[in-house]
Amino acid sequence: MIAALYAIAMFVLLVFGLNMLWLAFNHAKHDRFELVAPDDQFEPYVTIQLPLYNESLVAGRLIDACASIDYPREKLEIQILDDSNDETVEIVARKVNEWRKSRVNIQHIRRLDRTGFKAGALQHGLRFATGDFIAIFDADFLPPPDYLRKLLSPFRDEHVGMVQARWGHLNSHESLLTRLQAFGLDMHFAIEQRVRNLKGCFITFNGTAGIWRRSCIEDAGGWQADTLTEDLDLSYRAQLRGWKFTFIPSVEVPAEVPADMNGFRIQQFRWTKGAVQTAMKLLPQLWKSDQSLKIKTEGTFQLTAHLVFPFIIIVVLLHAPLLYLKNVVGAPAELYFGLMGLGLIGFAGFFLANVFSQRVLYPDWVSRLSIFPTFLAGTMGLAASNLVAIGQALRGKQSAFIRTPKYSSTGVSRWASTRYASRRVPVIAWFEFFLAIYCTAGVGIIIYFQEWAALPFQLLFLGGFALITHFNFRQIRGT
Repeated sequence: MIAALYAIAMFVLLVFGLNMLWLAFNHAKHDRFELVAPDDQFEPYVTIQLPLYNESLVAGRLIDACASIDYPREKLEIQILDDSNDETVEIVARKVNEWRKSRVNIQHIRRLDRTGFKAGALQHGLRFATGDFIAIFDADFLPPPDYLRKLLSPFRDEHVGMVQARWGHLNSHESLLTRLQAFGLDMHFAIEQRVRNLKGCFITFNGTAGIWRRSCIEDAGGWQADTLTEDLDLSYRAQLRGWKFTFIPSVEVPAEVPADMNGFRIQQFRWTKGAVQTAMKLLPQLWKSDQSLKIKTEGTFQLTAHLVFPFIIIVVLLHAPLLYLKNVVGAPAELYFGLMGLGLIGFAGFFLANVFSQRVLYPDWVSRLSIFPTFLAGTMGLAASNLVAIGQALRGKQSAFIRTPKYSSTGVSRWASTRYASRRVPVIAWFEFFLAIYCTAGVGIIIYFQEWAALPFQLLFLGGFALITHFNFRQIRGT
């Protein structure tokens, strides 16, 4: 039973790895970004929506950046969808007054409650929006001045419903934690989003730094708050209705990645749980649709990608015990472990996707790849926390949309001194600590039986949970 469970987990990881290999190979055929020139002739009316909730450290710079965008002011409206209950309200009010004096059409919209959280705020603002196109930015983003002129051009095709830009990173060099996050996001945008778009598969609005055709939002049923990933949910509903999406990787919109472990964990928990909720909601509709098998298959990989985490936990828990059984009772046999080695093919897909993403984005990509082993270990280390998120989604447990704290970090860490910082770590952190100890014992077993071929994998498991435990302790210390 242990061997069978381990084999099933390895098979699942292999399948998802093969999908990454397919994405990587298709990227290799188109390994240069297509540049997009600003379109000065297409100037439809645009509404920029800025959903905020207690963003006092970043709200001002976001409003300044959006109000400074190069676009005719008579065709631009800015909606600040402010659900805050702290000093953010006063900061926004001052900024609104400043820009109104410069003849910027900017509205400060407040609700009586946070019904529907971000999805509810976006839907509420849509009722008052005057634009035919809706651009959305989270509080920690800084759109460049030519953003609208570059991203509006694809909308000349009336079938295009959404255009997404690539995320950049304002604070990627701040710490090991921020570097790891930036590394993973680069692969998502440069490989997953881009290749799926090139191959005619479904892609997603990433919640920010994208523009919607208003009629597309309305045709797809509007923003809905029954999942924690309202962006993924609306993206699939719109594309199932026949709308085309476009991803423009050459347009970068810089933003913060979470500077502390709690913020990162909150973000990953929300993304994981929301993706599983969306999969449960929309996978049946996807497979009942008249979309091609390629779109259905790749869409399934995208919607269920986070389900790899339970299988990672299974592999982590059973790897050393299987080697113990092999040496003590003589089973499983060598052939079994040879077959399990096929999982390296899946690992190759994950590795190549990250290699190609760094190569297409950065001139110093070779040196940047040195962080890959740590990134791989850290991805495994998140498995326990994300397992809780998956369990809640499968049980149908509802939870609030918890915002990721933003600290206006642009190179020097100061998160711990802000009012949004929390040094408490969740209970799951103790399980992560236990798994680090457990993996350490596994290393001892492997060394005792001299199973040297298995040692790198066990060290990878140990490194992942030790790294997350390290970040947890740094959270407590506020460093």
